Amino acid sequence: MDQNQQPTDRENSVAPEDYEHLLEDYSHFAPPAEGEILAGTVVKVTAKEVIIDFGYKSEGLVPIEQFTTPAGEVHVQAGDVVDVMIDHGEQPEGYILLSHEKAFRVRIWDHLDKAFREQLTLSGHVLERVKGGLSVDVGVKAFMPGSQIDVRPAHNLDSFVGQDIPVKIIKLNRRRGNIVVSRKAAIEQEVTERKAVTLQHLEEDSVLTGIVKNLTDYGAFVDLGGIDGLLHVTDMSYSRVNHPSEILHVGDEITVKVLKFDREKERVSLGMRQLEPDPWLTVMDRYTRDLRVVGRVLNVTDYGAFVEIEPGVEGLIHISEMTWSRRMKHPAKVVKPGDQVEAVVLEVNPKERRISLGLKQLEPNPWSTIESRYSVGSVVEGRVRNMTDFGAFVEIEEGIDGLVHISDLSWTKRVKHPSEILRKGQIVQAVILAIDARAKRLSLGVKQLQPDAWETYFQAHQVGDVVRGRVSRLASFGAFVELAEGVEGLCHNSEIPGFTPRKAEEPPLNIGEEYDFKVIKMSEAEKKIGLSLKAIIDDDERTRLEDYQRQAAAATTTIEEVMSLKDRQEEQK
Repeated sequence: MDQNQQPTDRENSVAPEDYEHLLEDYSHFAPPAEGEILAGTVVKVTAKEVIIDFGYKSEGLVPIEQFTTPAGEVHVQAGDVVDVMIDHGEQPEGYILLSHEKAFRVRIWDHLDKAFREQLTLSGHVLERVKGGLSVDVGVKAFMPGSQIDVRPAHNLDSFVGQDIPVKIIKLNRRRGNIVVSRKAAIEQEVTERKAVTLQHLEEDSVLTGIVKNLTDYGAFVDLGGIDGLLHVTDMSYSRVNHPSEILHVGDEITVKVLKFDREKERVSLGMRQLEPDPWLTVMDRYTRDLRVVGRVLNVTDYGAFVEIEPGVEGLIHISEMTWSRRMKHPAKVVKPGDQVEAVVLEVNPKERRISLGLKQLEPNPWSTIESRYSVGSVVEGRVRNMTDFGAFVEIEEGIDGLVHISDLSWTKRVKHPSEILRKGQIVQAVILAIDARAKRLSLGVKQLQPDAWETYFQAHQVGDVVRGRVSRLASFGAFVELAEGVEGLCHNSEIPGFTPRKAEEPPLNIGEEYDFKVIKMSEAEKKIGLSLKAIIDDDERTRLEDYQRQAAAATTTIEEVMSLKDRQEEQK
């Protein structure tokens, strides 16, 4: 056809599908571009090569090693579509040499370039631990520094070997074949995305599922999906929890309720026990006064023991409610943690979440029958349990202690402390002086076991008697005289001969010396005896005067008789 001749309408009327066939047919004659990746179909697999139809009206060969796994298995078969590239090595006769490995590397690097540009997250397989970090397979070997492994410092790098982990490319040099990846960046991005979703739905009173992330002494941090919430130990259970590890472990999936949410500070308070009914709301329906209950001792303190009588409900057995005896020093003498005990409900206060329990109420109160078992004046025996400055406590039976006041220890001795007469643990007898069952008081006396020395002395003496005594001590107003064991009398200065105020500096009598005194006053009620040394001297002088007078009178009588006799004799003459 002439070049200037225009095509006719018939020649221009070619269907569109015909153009597609023409383009496909002619494309086989255009050689592939340098480094172009071609899609080929596996035609046949032989022992040494894989024959591939890659278009262009020809077939190519790929060495079988490029499709063989390290275990020696061939992972392609006829019909599979694989990526290949023209290899410029020695061309086999009748075929074109192809390379699957080169095509794969180019495809991988293109993929890695895109992931780096768009900051996509890739899946990497940790191959081994290397100096400074880990070697990760992302299609090609990449390096992950230790600082990029986790958001927190990772100490056990070997634990990651063999794991598939998410990573992001943070540095790429295709020419040198260097790639640096970060698991930390991938995790942070994931956390950020999850956090945004979680914040959209997070609100107070909502119920969520989370993963226990960390445990502390005061609670557990729970990952709710990019944001952590604090589950305090007191909100884990209505029962007592000493440490979160008793009921939770890191990695546990738990259901929690949002108690408080500060959106501005992104602080979330969580609760587990709030998902269950509060047992204290109905505690009055189950426990009444004087009801006997069985529980487990959870804790023992200086003032009592806490007993769990049902999950979430505890009662306190105060130390004063453990035994009728007053001598118990610590609750640990009666119960210990873990013990199963029976107790009596004394008081229920659901508002303050308190139940008072008692152990001693399981036994009869010994004070309720004490007046029928003991009487005033009876003699009892007991062990000295305790001593104070004012007396000694004597246990006469379990739960019954009596007080021996210091004034009831001796009739005669001036006792400054009970330890002068008694010792702790000593078995003693005593007389019951008074019983007050209502106040739980029992008065005892030791000295009452012996007669009262004063009473005996007053029965044997009276005013006017002359008694012998030893000066035991001196006072500014006189001298105290020991008349018998435990019995003293007072000889006032005015009853001491020769005493004058001017001679007050000189002791009128000497301590330790014995004298005869006259009893001039006696008061049994006040236990006072007045003595006089002057009266003894006056009596002596009076006696001597009377003797002299008697003697004088006798002498006068004798003279008169002699004179009378002489007179009679003269008259007779």
